Amino acid sequence: MRVGLLTSGGDCPGLNAVIRAAVLNGVKTHDFEMVGIRNGWAGIIEKDVVELTRQSVRGLSKTGGTILGTSRTHPYDAAGGGPENMKANLAELGVDAVIAIGGEGTLAGANRLAKDGLPVVGVPKTIDNDLMATDYTFGFDTAVQIATDAMDRLRTTGESHRRCMVAEVMGRHVGWIALHSGMAAGAHAILIPEVRTPMTQVCEWVRQVHEKGRSPLVVVAEGFIPEGHDDPLAEAGVEDSGRPRLGGIGEWVAHEIEAATDIETRSTVLGHIQRGGNPTATDRVLSTRFGMQAMNLVAERRWGSMVAARGTEIITVPMSAALSGLKQVPQARYDEAKVLFGR
Repeated sequence: MRVGLLTSGGDCPGLNAVIRAAVLNGVKTHDFEMVGIRNGWAGIIEKDVVELTRQSVRGLSKTGGTILGTSRTHPYDAAGGGPENMKANLAELGVDAVIAIGGEGTLAGANRLAKDGLPVVGVPKTIDNDLMATDYTFGFDTAVQIATDAMDRLRTTGESHRRCMVAEVMGRHVGWIALHSGMAAGAHAILIPEVRTPMTQVCEWVRQVHEKGRSPLVVVAEGFIPEGHDDPLAEAGVEDSGRPRLGGIGEWVAHEIEAATDIETRSTVLGHIQRGGNPTATDRVLSTRFGMQAMNLVAERRWGSMVAARGTEIITVPMSAALSGLKQVPQARYDEAKVLFGR
């Protein structure tokens, strides 16, 4: 069997580890031929593939990004897409099965292709950790660690000047990165999309901390919607995919805090630094296990399935199970962290 691997959507640490594990398991265990499909679904449409050997993936588990490139090309909406064209192109390339590594959009396209008769299995990927059907996704632990390290640095400069520091982290629809990194860094307030926290409450937490002679740290997810607003701040227009390009909520929160409390406040946007660099050990292990199990699914011809993490086990679920909505931060988890806010 000749198996193609593709990475689609946003990049994140751990993609290369999935590729390496899938190739090694495919070659060593199943005697498959392996190819990389460049730039996501666009690689099938454009028939752009590269041979993947054991030598070509050597040492990849510790390397960030993706050697295959990625894009947000949709397998149905793009010119030259659609199940019949994709099937014909795979036949011309001699590719018998595809492992699609990506987030909700990628898995939705892969699931649709599988229903239309294409041999596809999935590997879930998102640094936001917002996919249903899996407890964790690789890239999340790395993003949290990067954000935590940055906040530790912000706190030292904040303490030196007795400033309030605001850190804006990724999290378009959910606040898992904000919650975990904020708790790890000892934040005095965490603002997430799931909870409409009033700015009056945020300012009160900031005052309480500042009055004790400390520098307040406020963590805000990019998708946080302030009370009285209907949508997240999207000051940078839209992406090529048509999604609003979020960003700016950190600066807005900093301005509101300073205006209400008269405490000097500075904001920092961590942005894409959270999804760059090399994966943590935790993400390397999870990615490797995902890649190995995905190849086993191919060998078993379990099209329309994907790998997932449940506790410490790697399980198999239908791709549709990841598409029933976003995995949001439960109120109980936020209330748990809220005990630590302010004084």
